[in-house]
Amino acid sequence: MDSIKNAATEFILTPEYHDLLSIVKGFRNGLVYGAKIRFPHALVMTLLFRRSNFKDMATFVLKATRQHARNLAFFATIYKTLLILQRRIHGKERPLDSFLAGLVGGYIIFGENNNVNQQIVLYLFSRIMMGLAKLPVKKNVISEPAQTFPIFASLVWATVMFLFQNEKDVLQPSLRASMQYIYIDSNRWNTLRNFLWHNK
Repeated sequence: MDSIKNAATEFILTPEYHDLLSIVKGFRNGLVYGAKIRFPHALVMTLLFRRSNFKDMATFVLKATRQHARNLAFFATIYKTLLILQRRIHGKERPLDSFLAGLVGGYIIFGENNNVNQQIVLYLFSRIMMGLAKLPVKKNVISEPAQTFPIFASLVWATVMFLFQNEKDVLQPSLRASMQYIYIDSNRWNTLRNFLWHNK
């Protein structure tokens, strides 16, 4: 048993296999991370907002977890493979290599418009917008403005409330439903029971 373990350790530490094994580990890490993130989220959201039998609820949670984990795993595989290929073709890793690898992987894996992909892509979009806003400060193009987050927060909330009141059909259904629950359903009650304990 020890000899098998030693041979396996020697194999994974062999420099010429490093690129291939980094792709395998990227796949593994994408799978694990996707499952760790999606499973508790899907479970909580299902228990809170879905009214169905146990089998349907469990199927939904497992399906969402599988898709999230699978997508991150296959994206990591495509991304790392393309990075390695470009590095081998050009003899070094260039700054735009990551952009091109992400472009191809994003189109192939996240190009289908479904709930899981939408959530992942919108999460990334918000984070990269914050990163792009910080980039000119980091590059000393501009000095860091004061009070940027309060202005940003107020504009985000002003925009979402305007859209909800005037053009709600353009908002994502889950956002629309949560805003309906908080801001519209709170205008209606006819007993103490649906004032305090139940929404309707």
